[in-house]
Amino acid sequence: MDIAKKREKEKSIVTLMIKLYCKKHDDIDELDLLSYVNERIDKCPMMEQKTFCSKCKIHCYRQEYREKIKKVMRYSGPRIFFYHPILVIKHTLKG
Repeated sequence: MDIAKKREKEKSIVTLMIKLYCKKHDDIDELDLLSYVNERIDKCPMMEQKTFCSKCKIHCYRQEYREKIKKVMRYSGPRIFFYHPILVIKHTLKG
């Protein structure tokens, strides 16, 4: 997979997860977080070889956004299977 496709795929996955979280919670500004995450994905220097941000050697997110995205992932991770099971299976196999 080329890097541009990989970036777009990562953006679509994280967008789904943020939207899922924000449907049930109002403690995070959805548009702000989406904008920040997309910017970080666009600038990620490790995109070619990385699998998941949590396993990356460098962390691109500022602390406040790292805490927000962790919150989103903790909530959305287990629930996304019910909305996008194929995506979860591919993600599991990739990791």
